Amino acid sequence: MAVKPVLSFTEKGIYCPAGDFYIDPWRPVPRALVTHGHLDHARPGHGAYLATHAALPVIRHRLGAITADGIGYAEPRQIGAAQVSFHPAGHVPGSAQIRVAVGGEVWVVSGDYKLATDGLSEPFESVKCHTFITECTFGLPVFHWPTQAQTAADMAAWWGRNAANGRVSVMGAYGLGKAQRIMAMLADHGLQGPIYTHGAVEPITQILRAQGYSLPPTTKVAGPVPTNALVIAPPSALGSAWAAKLGPHAEAFASGWMALRGVRRRRNLGTRFVISDHADWDGLNSAIRATGATRIFATHGYTTQFRRWLEAQGYDAGIVATEWQGEAAEGEPEANPE
Repeated sequence: MAVKPVLSFTEKGIYCPAGDFYIDPWRPVPRALVTHGHLDHARPGHGAYLATHAALPVIRHRLGAITADGIGYAEPRQIGAAQVSFHPAGHVPGSAQIRVAVGGEVWVVSGDYKLATDGLSEPFESVKCHTFITECTFGLPVFHWPTQAQTAADMAAWWGRNAANGRVSVMGAYGLGKAQRIMAMLADHGLQGPIYTHGAVEPITQILRAQGYSLPPTTKVAGPVPTNALVIAPPSALGSAWAAKLGPHAEAFASGWMALRGVRRRRNLGTRFVISDHADWDGLNSAIRATGATRIFATHGYTTQFRRWLEAQGYDAGIVATEWQGEAAEGEPEANPE
């Protein structure tokens, strides 16, 4: 007798019939289990939310008054006939993979994840399962990330050169996760001056700092800033009237997409840093192997190419159509330029 699927794929999102809940749904539903606070995964309009204790403060900040409950990492919870637990995804602070077990069958929804430890987010933990639903935002062999130490050294050198030339350094990085990761890694490497933030970055930074995440002091931009300052702002602020008010400055963009020459050329960017809060090619393959799963569903990214690769490796592979957007969710290029 065939085993009934633990999760099904609907127009509202990934659904668990045994527990009557959805995971990161993109249409309003009565009960949503949410992997992390990026807006393509944590959407407004649901009747009730369940997320990690660490993710909830940012989710509440972004969504306003919601009915929500928190859960600890690896804490089992029975929801109907399904047992669920949340496990670190390493993507951004508070992010999680969601394990769902029904009648001995285990599925894991990865949400977004990265294997490299960034010193800020809870490190990724592999979860054994029969079926793994994986993102593949960067699911091509061309994507290989440099080490964080090398990227921090390159960023610090760029910042120092700008300061020596009397120019403010403006770094484009999305407001939850990467912005704070850059602050933390530069603080560990050695700050070249004060850090200022855009109004879309500072509130989230304050929330994470209040939760105990180790972040250097920051100041919201509210007027002129010193020429030796680093200003961290959303990518949409680059080249804007807001940035022009900072006076003489140099701009840079931090993204995994900077590994692609075509993207760099289309965006006509100056300095680029290759850094992502998503797994690169090797990370994706390592994560999948570690689960022990034989069935893999690929979502949001290079799904067609990645499915072919998985099938060539002997997996039972499929594609899940979702409305998650990977790094495009916070103002970056399209996640799947197929």
